[in-house]
Amino acid sequence: MLKITLATSNPHKVEEINLIAKNYDIEFILPKGEFDPVEDGKNFIENARCKALCASKSGETQFYLADDSGLCCEALNGAPGIYSARYAKTPKERINKLLLAMDKKENRNAKFVCAMVICDREGKFIFETEQTCQGLIMKEEKGTGGFGYDPIFFVTSQNKGMAELSKEEKAQVSHRAKALNKVLEWIKSEKVK
Repeated sequence: MLKITLATSNPHKVEEINLIAKNYDIEFILPKGEFDPVEDGKNFIENARCKALCASKSGETQFYLADDSGLCCEALNGAPGIYSARYAKTPKERINKLLLAMDKKENRNAKFVCAMVICDREGKFIFETEQTCQGLIMKEEKGTGGFGYDPIFFVTSQNKGMAELSKEEKAQVSHRAKALNKVLEWIKSEKVK
């Protein structure tokens, strides 16, 4: 089984990504030790590169996959965007701040964006992709699944809130699932061992 270090300290992400990748004979693992990259990119791809490079310094696997994702709201000129995880201190505070910012907005269009980057042990970037999941910002939280902004994001294609989807349903439509599927297709096509 191919082991790939996932450049994150979020165990939810590892669990979600391993669920999507379960039929590919690949296991994604957390970096060993403290993982605290400097995210100073100007977009999702640049931030994903920062994380991949940081993880590759451990040298523990041959490949390092990083993602940078966030929520972009049309009415807020793309905010919170690359600052989604830093929009407020806690997930609940981030949701409340966003709902307040969207309170009087008629345009509720939004999208989740996920950029994924793979680099090798030497820090060379070998694959990149960016995918989206279109939806709307709801006026209140719905559902108990997912994490982050999922409770206020309505997935247009599913006619349900992201937090109302089962893990399997989310693995079909989320921005992260779409990006990861591109990564997995690339790994398979390149016959990466």
